[in-house]
Amino acid sequence: MKPTRSLAAALAEGTVVLDGGLSNQLRSQGCDLSDVLWSARLLAEDVGQIREAHAAYVRAGAQVLITSSYQATYEGFAQRGVGRDEVGVLLARSVELAREAAGPAERSVWVAASVGPYGAMLADGSEYRGRYGLSVRELERFHRPRIEALAAAEPDVLALETVSDVDEAEALLRAVGGAGTPVWLTYSIAGERTRAGQPLAEAFAVAAGNDQVLAVGVNCCEPGDVDRAVAIAAEATGKPVVAYPNSGERWDAEKRDWTGTGTFDTGRVRGWQEAGARLVGGCCRVGPDRIAALAADLDGRAGAQG
Repeated sequence: MKPTRSLAAALAEGTVVLDGGLSNQLRSQGCDLSDVLWSARLLAEDVGQIREAHAAYVRAGAQVLITSSYQATYEGFAQRGVGRDEVGVLLARSVELAREAAGPAERSVWVAASVGPYGAMLADGSEYRGRYGLSVRELERFHRPRIEALAAAEPDVLALETVSDVDEAEALLRAVGGAGTPVWLTYSIAGERTRAGQPLAEAFAVAAGNDQVLAVGVNCCEPGDVDRAVAIAAEATGKPVVAYPNSGERWDAEKRDWTGTGTFDTGRVRGWQEAGARLVGGCCRVGPDRIAALAADLDGRAGAQG
């Protein structure tokens, strides 16, 4: 059931809790995500797993569910022999599954249709480098059909996420122009720069003055990098800020496994809120347990303030 009030209205009232990493929840359910289509493969093969992963985050207290369409593209599915009409059905299905998982919840649960970067389709890690060698116009042409298909499924917002450079951000904002759906824009960053090396103030500035953009921020980054990025995003755009970093663990490409200790601490979210964060959650390796802790912490603060 679609919420009766908009996500923008909710952000004006306070902090909204995002879900965590969909892929790690799917893995915990026993799914094999080694395929180049990653979680998008399950849109064609096992939708029940996706629905259950979303539901796990609803039970944890998430108020926004991000769909399984991050790596779902016409080009990627075409390599598996899937026709364009069927791909359109799969993209719409990603929104439907999240909406079904939200169910007739006692609280509002919004659906954000994930629009991953061009590099996600390449499945070679290049989304963490950017600079694909394509022009803004070429990137816009790549993104537009998928955006149109997702927008037609009527999500509450389009999540333009894990963007690594300004060129792609500009292309995405052009591509969503006729969609009629609110969007948020989040960069994947290292320190105070995009993965491609541009200063964050310049990167966020492309969304300033764009009324379709309801929030800007960062995702798929180190938790410590969020601290300063939130303030920069708020100052550059005057918009609510969205922040959903990784756990802090590192991916070892040779071992094909995560290493290190997670540094995602719900306690640091207070600083993000003070700097302007209104949408907070987690990305890679942040599961329902941490989202539940985050939701409980935010509820506790609201109760204390009330």
